[in-house]
Amino acid sequence: MDNAREMAPADARELSRLFFAKLRTLDEGTREYQYMRNTLIEMNLSLVQFAARRFRARVVGGGLDMDDIVQVGTIGLIKAIDRYDLAREVEFSTLALPYIIGEIKRYFRDSTWAVHVPRRLQELRSELAKGQEALTDVLGRAPTVKELAQHLELPEDEVIDGLVAANGYTSGSLDTAAAEGDAPSSTSRTTRPLAERLGTVDPGMELFEDFHTLAPLLEQLDERERHILRMRFGQEKTQAEIGAELGVSQMQVSRILSRTLARLRAGMLSV
Repeated sequence: MDNAREMAPADARELSRLFFAKLRTLDEGTREYQYMRNTLIEMNLSLVQFAARRFRARVVGGGLDMDDIVQVGTIGLIKAIDRYDLAREVEFSTLALPYIIGEIKRYFRDSTWAVHVPRRLQELRSELAKGQEALTDVLGRAPTVKELAQHLELPEDEVIDGLVAANGYTSGSLDTAAAEGDAPSSTSRTTRPLAERLGTVDPGMELFEDFHTLAPLLEQLDERERHILRMRFGQEKTQAEIGAELGVSQMQVSRILSRTLARLRAGMLSV
């Protein structure tokens, strides 16, 4: 399909359903399967572009290329295509957008400055690095702030801001081994990763991936199921209280909860 990328969103949605239905009848690795899968990617690239536009300010401010963001988002689109189940009667975009946005956020986390700083200071870092290298060759030592400022014809305060901001370009790993300071001699010192010596473990971090996986599964539930989950786990109401509010028996609430939780559990385990 030569014009798949130029297809209107409404047409892409309708045709995608047909392609997904056909895709599930084919064997992976066959030429027809790859054609169907590649066409689905082409037809739904508008979802990637839509998600990427949400990060435009961050892309421009970080000196990044929007094409790179689109490529990263496409990885999320491909994952969504491989995991989409037409039988669940949920729009593909509902599943795809969390995957696309998740890949883009992961890219920002892994590939940009450890600490966000203004674009002006990011550019200044390169100038300072070149100036420091040139002056070190001439002086035989590291230059002072005043010498750097004179060399670059910049105010000293601006040079200081740039040097401080440069510290945000990289960050030390918490896995870095550091010597214990209480040992009486260097030969008997033991080393432990910084992660074991600084701060505490945040249990919420372990749940991040689970929440990321759970979000699209919750979208596939109907409103009544989501409402019952909110009352049971968000508002911490008993099954009897939920039943009284909805006008159903406690047994019916229990059955709905059991069925819904089993469905979510199966979805989480299949990812």
